Amino acid sequence: MFANRISQTLHDEHRATIALMERLEAAISRRQPISIADSAGARLLADLAAAIEADTLRHFDFEETQLFTMFDSVGDQLIGDHLTEEHSFMRPLGDKLIALAQAAQVGGFDAESWREFSRAGAELVQRMVVHVQKEEMALLPLLDQTMDDATEARLYDAYVRASQGAEAT
Repeated sequence: MFANRISQTLHDEHRATIALMERLEAAISRRQPISIADSAGARLLADLAAAIEADTLRHFDFEETQLFTMFDSVGDQLIGDHLTEEHSFMRPLGDKLIALAQAAQVGGFDAESWREFSRAGAELVQRMVVHVQKEEMALLPLLDQTMDDATEARLYDAYVRASQGAEAT
């Protein structure tokens, strides 16, 4: 448990992301295309597309525009620069997986789309797990220790509003 709501909310999202990455990794490791006729497979594709679009990319944007700029303003930009660089590698993978998952929801996978999905998915899983671990070990404790109550309240309200806007779309 974290002392401030920002750290706790990001931690909770990290747990949900890791659970989704584990489901994706398990599906890819079977080396058979995910079947849209299978309810678990169809749910994974829907969950993956929705979570990347509504949660992961919003999470990255919030960190970059709010949290990392806060660190920059106090002269601690290294962590933000490093995590932003990781985001820049994961965003295109996420976009690709969204497109492939949405296409597969309609027509299933063929050999080529499954190969693309498997490669992008495996790379996203690898990058995301390491990234989340870094944020859990470095970013969240730093936020928890350094953020004053007024900043935490302002940022939490902004994040909740952004989350509600993402749910409305």
